[in-house]
Amino acid sequence: MITRTGFVPTMIAFKTLVRKEIFRFCRIWTQTLIPPAITMCLYFIIFGQFIGSQLRHIEGYAYIQYIVPGLVMMSIMTNAYANTASSFFLTKFNKSIEEMLVSPMPNVVLLLGYMFGGAIRGIMVGIIVMIIALFFTSVPVVNLWIVLSMGILAAMVFSLGGLINAIFAKRFDDISFIPTFVLTPLTYLGGVFYSIKQLPPFWYHISKFNPILDMVDTFRYGILGVSDLNVYMGFGLVGALFVIMFFWAWLLLARGTGIKV
Repeated sequence: MITRTGFVPTMIAFKTLVRKEIFRFCRIWTQTLIPPAITMCLYFIIFGQFIGSQLRHIEGYAYIQYIVPGLVMMSIMTNAYANTASSFFLTKFNKSIEEMLVSPMPNVVLLLGYMFGGAIRGIMVGIIVMIIALFFTSVPVVNLWIVLSMGILAAMVFSLGGLINAIFAKRFDDISFIPTFVLTPLTYLGGVFYSIKQLPPFWYHISKFNPILDMVDTFRYGILGVSDLNVYMGFGLVGALFVIMFFWAWLLLARGTGIKV
């Protein structure tokens, strides 16, 4: 519980932690901001220009236009996850997490600080990718509110996912297992490069259980105005996922899972 007298120190702790996270990934911008931008450039060139020019339009849009929202969302999710996972695990590895635990800073502030730090990196990379996309094609934004709200919500969900991964991780290899064997397959099967309406009935219904599809599809609706699923249901599902992961991460921190001996 944060009392009125402890509100100001708590906010100082929160702003300090978020500032630390921002300075951390900005200081090594050649490793955190440039590589994903180059990777997305290759996606636009190979899938958008070379392969996309030979494919028919999807929902009235050229293929390169159709994949822009998915690539932007993919960059937001992967970078938000990677930032929190690596940063929190390094804090555990260096034993500096102990200084935070003995301080009067509440666990929820620790959680919010890392979550917002990862989300800010994801959003920054997403903006960079969107700017790069403008060099390859026109990008109409039908509903800016949906774009911003889903982008921020997805960034926070994946930032929380990275935090949970880092809490359980015991080695450096552990923080790459989930992204490699779980998130990457779900992302590529989440409608980034295609419409699920093009899938056979079996895979169409299976894809609906992929939460990343809701993020990509809703984000695409905000930019292009087309979707495969119900946009409002997508917001509801992603919002519910956020609440679940937030309280799961808070519970792990409160119990000292993976942190306290």
